[in-house]
Amino acid sequence: MVSYVVYPGTFDPVTNGHLDLIERGRRVFGQVIVGVAAAHQKQALFSLEERFALLQQATASMPEVEVERFDGLLVDYLRRKEASVVIRGLRAVSDFEFELQMALTNRQLSSSIETIFLMPSQEYVFLSSRIVKAVASLGGDVSAWVPPVVFEALKKKYPAVAGKRAGAK
Repeated sequence: MVSYVVYPGTFDPVTNGHLDLIERGRRVFGQVIVGVAAAHQKQALFSLEERFALLQQATASMPEVEVERFDGLLVDYLRRKEASVVIRGLRAVSDFEFELQMALTNRQLSSSIETIFLMPSQEYVFLSSRIVKAVASLGGDVSAWVPPVVFEALKKKYPAVAGKRAGAK
């Protein structure tokens, strides 16, 4: 029986959609380890340390969630954690293609790894970190899409976002 699951990603930045999947993982598996990956293939807005800190703050009220940093192959991280189950979010068919390739690659590298796909709540189906950054960079209000701590961090990166709706979830 699996007692915890790993939810890996770059989380640049963490969104309410990510938090929704963390909550779903908690309900199904009991405990979730969120693995914040170094962004070698991406141009990250937030450093690894910033992304780690933002996720820790955003999940502080969830005692069953542990946030860790990792670098390198996911399968190596899973071996170190003695974990065998990964959760990934699927929003659209385009996500499925990429996530299927990643799941099959991970299984090829380690036959003991299983990937469980979770669909987000309907309100977050459109949401991605890329969309959040694009809208924020143009001065749009993203406060309903990210936790308050992330909204404040985005305001520092994109001053045009400052002054938008305060107190949103």
